[in-house]
Amino acid sequence: MRHTYRCPLRWADMDAYGHVNNVVFLRYLEEARIDFLFRPDKQFKQGSVVARHEIDYKRQLVHRHAPVDIELWVTEIRAASFTLAYEVKDGDQIYVRASTVIVPFDFEAQRPRRITEEEREFLREYTDDGAEKAAEEEAVAA
Repeated sequence: MRHTYRCPLRWADMDAYGHVNNVVFLRYLEEARIDFLFRPDKQFKQGSVVARHEIDYKRQLVHRHAPVDIELWVTEIRAASFTLAYEVKDGDQIYVRASTVIVPFDFEAQRPRRITEEEREFLREYTDDGAEKAAEEEAVAA
């Protein structure tokens, strides 16, 4: 299953050419991640930190008033980290594909921690093989 976040575009997001600036996509991914992890029904109560981002820019997103969809899903769950994948898109038109490695963190103790069983169950609900499918589709198109 995937989580979808409807991300509003802001006037300040554009660069001099009227496109959404590449750096702004990091903020979009952050907004989607917060919407996913910190919902009232499920959340990483002890916190988490980002260990790594990877972003592949596929096409320019021209600024407009309508929001853009960000689909997010889990691709890997380890003992003390997990990986999220994203697609920033409109329907079948993909602007960005990205991934983030997240490490659960105990801010009181100031150190990484293991994923709890409750968190693991939540993450499993959003495990999807969409990244593999997307890579296969790109290979066929090339």
